[in-house]
Amino acid sequence: MRAEKFKTPFKGRSLLSWIDWEPEEILQILDYAFLVKKQSHKGEIHQRFLGKTIALIFEKRSTRTRSSFETAFGEEGGHPVFMSTQDIQLGGKETVQDTARVLGRMFSAIEFRGFKQEHVEMLAKYSGIPVINGLTDDFHPTQVLADIMTLKETFGKLKGLKWTFCGDGRNNVARSLMIISAKLGIDFAIFSPKELFPPKDIQDLCRPFAEKSGAKIQISDDISVVKGSDCLYTDVWVSMGEESLKNERIRLLEPYQVNKELMASTGKDSTIFMHCLPAVLGQEVTEDVFESPASKIWDEAENRKHTIKAIMLALI
Repeated sequence: MRAEKFKTPFKGRSLLSWIDWEPEEILQILDYAFLVKKQSHKGEIHQRFLGKTIALIFEKRSTRTRSSFETAFGEEGGHPVFMSTQDIQLGGKETVQDTARVLGRMFSAIEFRGFKQEHVEMLAKYSGIPVINGLTDDFHPTQVLADIMTLKETFGKLKGLKWTFCGDGRNNVARSLMIISAKLGIDFAIFSPKELFPPKDIQDLCRPFAEKSGAKIQISDDISVVKGSDCLYTDVWVSMGEESLKNERIRLLEPYQVNKELMASTGKDSTIFMHCLPAVLGQEVTEDVFESPASKIWDEAENRKHTIKAIMLALI
């Protein structure tokens, strides 16, 4: 049983989004992810979180995020503590600031999966320990690092590739994909109805990143935008908290479904399909694409664990 130390220049930092991270830093954590995946597949046992604890705060339900954090931290000898809104007073009887200050005295790190980006930022500000954004309404940084890992595993490179997000261009995954692509020099397109284009502030934020890296960012409601894509990516049409908008979302997004015709529209036989899951088959993606050889969703899901372990090792 190995207890090797994992030294990184990122110890003590938080990951709230990829906005404040340099491309080289993102790629360094990606390298850690490939390392820990290799170690896992070789059956190596490490105890790099021995004596460490992490508070896992979940306002929203989760399969992959919770499983990744709990198994990755536990396998390394650490103790994860799950906290739902039924378990703690976050933002209720107790302010976010006060919760942060208490948890900061008891834990090595905090993960937050919830609604408000403001809350994960307050946890980082007041706890004094690393905080990881496991998803907010604005960003999903751990998901898109796994997506980047899957892209590189498939094609052996990142620069020179193009991928297209099809569907609700405002959602947290689309925003985060745009940011990380702009940082790393990957061409990124959004195929979406005009009503669901990403907000102007995110577009403006990404513009200088893309200019520096050489990435080309496109946002369009015209199907021609998918041409040349190495990957088509989608997410559910109705995000958590927007269930009342289901009928309107389906009406708007039906023309943006990922199906065989859309996959063929890329003009490449090598185009892959990705989805952050869970999926609603027959809505954002057809079953024949979801279950096809082009689908990389299970590799992508597994990579959530390896990238999350890499992030925790880097920060903690």
